Amino acid sequence: MDKAALRRALIAERMNLPDRLLRAEHLRQVMRIWLVNRPDTVIGAYWPIKGEFDPLPALHRWKEDGELLDELQLRRIGLPVVDKQNKTLSFHSWHPGCPMEEDAYGIPKPKDTEAIVPTLIFVPCVGYAPGGYRLGYGGGFYDRTLATLRPRPFAVGLGFTHGYLDDFEPGEFDLPLDTILNDNGVVWPI
Repeated sequence: MDKAALRRALIAERMNLPDRLLRAEHLRQVMRIWLVNRPDTVIGAYWPIKGEFDPLPALHRWKEDGELLDELQLRRIGLPVVDKQNKTLSFHSWHPGCPMEEDAYGIPKPKDTEAIVPTLIFVPCVGYAPGGYRLGYGGGFYDRTLATLRPRPFAVGLGFTHGYLDDFEPGEFDLPLDTILNDNGVVWPI
């Protein structure tokens, strides 16, 4: 399997989905419903690139809804900050309008906000497969991060239906996600 070629094809397909905005709205609804019974108060997410689904509006709504229900229970959202030396991620507090700066890869990250430890992390999927495996961008940042965080946060992949890979073979260091959501609902575990 040529993962680099598969990655390029899936990203190009995602960028050209004629109904990507409608699919994103459906995935936002799936995500919001899925979050209703979760006990988490600190969630890590990502800044969307290359046509990825944007989880931040749904998470901001989750934060506001939770604080309306219980003003003593502060909900927090974190975005990844790359540690280039260890090739891992830490999560720093984010809210709409917070100061941002580009990381080493040109992706926006929170500027000068505190590090937080999420109990749940939403992970972008270029592709995904049975068993909870994902195809990412090839850097291994999420796999290394999930392997080192203690306790390990619950990891949830987010992607569109076009990214399903029926015959994907995970690599030696690929870690399965706990759940995968797409614009049709929960696709892992089934």
